[in-house]
Amino acid sequence: MNEEALLYSASHEWTRVDGEVCVVGITRFAVEQLTDVTYVELPPVGRAVTKGKPFGVIESVKSANDLYAPVSGEVVEVNTRVADDPASIASDPYGEGWMIKIRTTAKPDLSGLMKKADYDAQTAASGH
Repeated sequence: MNEEALLYSASHEWTRVDGEVCVVGITRFAVEQLTDVTYVELPPVGRAVTKGKPFGVIESVKSANDLYAPVSGEVVEVNTRVADDPASIASDPYGEGWMIKIRTTAKPDLSGLMKKADYDAQTAASGH
């Protein structure tokens, strides 16, 4: 996966826009901060999600954290592999470790999302 082609949220989710569908996952940085991911709760297909609002939960041996939708729309696909084997996120967070696909009702609102260089600068500035 070309990480430069993705957009990133301040809460460490990434999105890839593919027409009306946005693929969503969490960043490698987030995976490294969580360490061993033990549980992922994802929404069912058909659920409406709202930009900036939680769509699921990810838990590790260190903490539990909400997952936030980078865009609004309807969940059209869920990566059941991630839910069944949460540790698989660590091996390929930008590829096989994607979490959900969201169909937007219009051109997606990408405001507030960052390019990779800006996201990298944010994580560096946070002292990580």
